[in-house]
Amino acid sequence: MIKYINETTEYLQDKGFKAPEIGIILGTGLGQLINEIDIIKEVSYNHIPNFPTATVEFHKGKLIYGELASKKVMVMQGRFHLYEGYTLQDVTYPVRIMEKLGIKTLLVSNAAGAINLNFNKGELMIIDDHINLQGSSPLAFKGVEKLGERFTDMSAPYNAEINSKFESIAKANHIKLHKGVYASVVGPQLETKAEYRMLKIIGADAVGMSTVPEIIVANHLKLKAAAVSVLTDECDPDNLEPVNISDIIENAAKAEPDMITLFKELIKTL
Repeated sequence: MIKYINETTEYLQDKGFKAPEIGIILGTGLGQLINEIDIIKEVSYNHIPNFPTATVEFHKGKLIYGELASKKVMVMQGRFHLYEGYTLQDVTYPVRIMEKLGIKTLLVSNAAGAINLNFNKGELMIIDDHINLQGSSPLAFKGVEKLGERFTDMSAPYNAEINSKFESIAKANHIKLHKGVYASVVGPQLETKAEYRMLKIIGADAVGMSTVPEIIVANHLKLKAAAVSVLTDECDPDNLEPVNISDIIENAAKAEPDMITLFKELIKTL
């Protein structure tokens, strides 16, 4: 993997990706942050050596480098998931590349279902902790100790200082912002009523199919990490309706302006 990481990093450096400070992973329906960035360079995933390619129709596939709030940022427009047939090492490979290029902070967004019935669709939740239900770890491979500590500490995977700043920004901008525990499952099928009940029992406030692998690798690489979920559906097992994917994307789009405000104002402070 070290050979692949070096090849990819050299390719992007040659393309002009110079010393980014902050990495950003954009989730479902949250691509409009791109419009706030002064883009310097962008490269399609399928042109980058050793890079996976996004296969989900509403996930674009570009790596973007530019300036946001006077900071050099590197943005994944489209991410990878286990349910697309990738390994956890594939899914998290871009995080390793961003760190190798120079980022010190990783910010992640995603779409999630609200398990906590005090949360409503269209609202946002900063992730305070997570439950990994994806069946493995992105660190479970031979030679991982050459890239960082094998037994990575996860006592505080989400940076408390960044989360506190998110809360202050939300308050100042009258944005409804929850804090909670995110459970990451494999998917791509949505959960059954019994699974939603189980998730509530084990302490999840929201559920999705991403983010946790990237956060684990961010901690492995000693990056400051934070993540925000847009709650796109309400997962009440006693009143469960069939999920409409277009409705999920529509709810993500409605919450997008608030998400953009959070990210932009946070980056000014980093």
